[in-house]
Amino acid sequence: MQKKIRLSNKSLTMVLLVLLLVGVTGTQTASAFYQDTSQKTGEFVQYKGEILDADSKKPLVFASLTITDSNISTITNTEGQFALKVPSDMSEGTIAVSFLGYKSKTIQLSSLSQDKNNKILMEVSFMELSGVDLSVPKNAKTLVKETLQKKGENYFDDPTLMTAFYRETIKKRRKNVSLSEAVVNIYKTPYTSDRKDAVKLYKARKSTDYSKLDTVALKLQGGPFNALFVDIMKYPEYIFNEDGIEDYVFSFDRSTRVNDKLIYIVSFQQREDIAYPLYQGKLYIDAENKILTSAIYNLNITNKETASRMFVRKKPKNASVWPTEVAYRVDYREKNGRWYYGYSNVLLEFKINWDRKLFNSVYSMTCEMAVTDWEKNLTKEIPKGRDRMKSSIILNDEALGFADPDFWGEYNIIEPEKSIESAIRKIQRQLRRAKSTGGTSAP
Repeated sequence: MQKKIRLSNKSLTMVLLVLLLVGVTGTQTASAFYQDTSQKTGEFVQYKGEILDADSKKPLVFASLTITDSNISTITNTEGQFALKVPSDMSEGTIAVSFLGYKSKTIQLSSLSQDKNNKILMEVSFMELSGVDLSVPKNAKTLVKETLQKKGENYFDDPTLMTAFYRETIKKRRKNVSLSEAVVNIYKTPYTSDRKDAVKLYKARKSTDYSKLDTVALKLQGGPFNALFVDIMKYPEYIFNEDGIEDYVFSFDRSTRVNDKLIYIVSFQQREDIAYPLYQGKLYIDAENKILTSAIYNLNITNKETASRMFVRKKPKNASVWPTEVAYRVDYREKNGRWYYGYSNVLLEFKINWDRKLFNSVYSMTCEMAVTDWEKNLTKEIPKGRDRMKSSIILNDEALGFADPDFWGEYNIIEPEKSIESAIRKIQRQLRRAKSTGGTSAP
């Protein structure tokens, strides 16, 4: 039992890094956030809209949009909205839209209005079982093991240079208090390689209003690595290492269809005799080729003290801090028969219990990353050590040095939520007001 606990502890520490850094600070407001004001017309065309359920009209969150016959893609935000920027010479192309459990859809770009709110309706994909569909494997754990073993056949086997958009957000209850965004280059090694991926920060921006944070500055340590290490197929050792996979119980859930392919849903949870916190969730596996297409899972954090030690690096002496939810999602995309990491997010919700205060403070921290373009890394070059991002990076501290107001217009990013846009505008008004009255704001 002690051996298994050590293995689990190692994998949890590496995949989660340290998601929370809490330290005392004075109240201040800082902003280095630039809106997308630089629209270089003639070089690209922008399409905006939302993806909805055809019947209920509810927004579909994290739906994927990809320009066919290209490596350009994006994803909808938490309100189902998207902003897709396409080079002008591809304006006659098509968009492939997909969402888990819905029929895929292909749309001509020429049928969409530029810079208008286009509505794309998706229909639920109903299962029609055939004789082939009924041949479900008898053992769910065996299916998971076979899927992990087939990564060399099913996933990218060449070094790849990916462009990705990364965002991390901090909220106090429902109010946005901090937003950091970046475009990064991911030097992705083959899925069969033991070498870790390298990340280089290209551009970044941030907007933070510390006055809403109870004299506490919350910072997310690890930046894009928090999202990147959720790539289970590249880093199975962080959750399903060779010995650790035996700590889980696997079972078959209902099946579904994605892109007209049968998808087995495998549920997993830690064995009852395992005391150390592990994961529970669902794996979405292509039935025919044994390919992990998506995974949605969370960490068992019933033990508050253990969970606090895993995440909190520094905190005020007069406060207790512990997570109340830690959740993950990773989605993969397919190109020419090979699959690759496309999107992931991490959610951490936690409470701060202050001494001599009646009410707790409730916060949530989220980070997400979406690959928006990629190409084969033919030279197999990777950035030198001084140019690489470190896994200990705090993006909020680094963003100012990589800000560029003329940059963001031509890159695909995840469309900001309305609430985030409102928070940014409010912070910018506060800064302008402070300057007009002769006040100053901290950098």
